[in-house]
Amino acid sequence: MKINASKIKIFRIKNRKGYGAVCNGHLTEGRTLNQVYDRMLKALRRSKIEVNGRVSDLKRLVKQF
Repeated sequence: MKINASKIKIFRIKNRKGYGAVCNGHLTEGRTLNQVYDRMLKALRRSKIEVNGRVSDLKRLVKQF
Protein backbone atom coordinates (compact mmCIF):
# COMPACT_ATOMS: atom_id res chain seq x y z
CA MET A 1 0.00 0.00 0.00
CA LYS A 2 1.27 3.48 -0.83
CA ILE A 3 0.26 6.81 0.70
CA ASN A 4 1.26 10.41 0.15
CA ALA A 5 3.46 12.20 2.71
CA SER A 6 0.72 14.81 3.20
CA LYS A 7 -1.41 12.17 4.99
CA ILE A 8 0.94 12.39 7.99
CA LYS A 9 -0.36 14.92 10.52
CA ILE A 10 2.29 16.38 12.85
CA PHE A 11 1.28 18.38 15.91
CA ARG A 12 2.94 20.14 18.84
CA ILE A 13 2.35 18.34 22.16
CA LYS A 14 0.98 20.85 24.66
CA ASN A 15 2.01 19.37 28.02
CA ARG A 16 5.36 17.91 26.90
CA LYS A 17 8.42 18.93 24.94
CA GLY A 18 8.32 17.83 21.35
CA TYR A 19 5.95 16.78 18.60
CA GLY A 20 3.61 13.93 17.80
CA ALA A 21 2.47 12.43 14.50
CA VAL A 22 -0.65 10.51 13.49
CA CYS A 23 -1.20 8.50 10.32
CA ASN A 24 -3.29 5.40 9.52
CA GLY A 25 -3.77 4.45 13.17
CA HIS A 26 -0.13 4.99 14.12
CA LEU A 27 0.98 7.49 16.78
CA THR A 28 4.61 8.52 17.29
CA GLU A 29 6.41 11.09 19.43
CA GLY A 30 9.75 12.86 19.10
CA ARG A 31 11.69 15.93 20.19
CA THR A 32 12.12 17.43 16.72
CA LEU A 33 10.12 17.50 13.50
CA ASN A 34 12.69 15.33 11.73
CA GLN A 35 12.73 12.76 14.51
CA VAL A 36 8.95 12.39 14.67
CA TYR A 37 8.72 12.16 10.86
CA ASP A 38 11.43 9.47 10.69
CA ARG A 39 9.76 7.49 13.48
CA MET A 40 6.45 7.65 11.62
CA LEU A 41 8.09 6.37 8.44
CA LYS A 42 9.54 3.47 10.42
CA ALA A 43 6.15 2.65 11.99
CA LEU A 44 4.45 2.72 8.59
CA ARG A 45 7.20 0.53 7.08
CA ARG A 46 6.49 -2.11 9.74
CA SER A 47 2.89 -2.21 8.50
CA LYS A 48 4.02 -2.59 4.87
CA ILE A 49 2.94 0.96 3.96
CA GLU A 50 5.18 3.00 1.68
CA VAL A 51 5.26 6.80 1.71
CA ASN A 52 5.61 8.41 -1.71
CA GLY A 53 7.98 11.35 -1.98
CA ARG A 54 9.94 13.27 0.61
CA VAL A 55 8.66 16.42 2.26
CA SER A 56 11.21 19.21 1.87
CA ASP A 57 9.50 21.48 4.41
CA LEU A 58 8.19 19.51 7.41
CA LYS A 59 6.58 22.62 8.90
CA ARG A 60 3.86 22.33 6.24
CA LEU A 61 2.68 19.08 7.90
CA VAL A 62 2.27 20.67 11.37
CA LYS A 63 -1.42 21.00 12.25
CA GLN A 64 -3.12 22.84 15.11
CA PHE A 65 -5.52 20.72 17.18
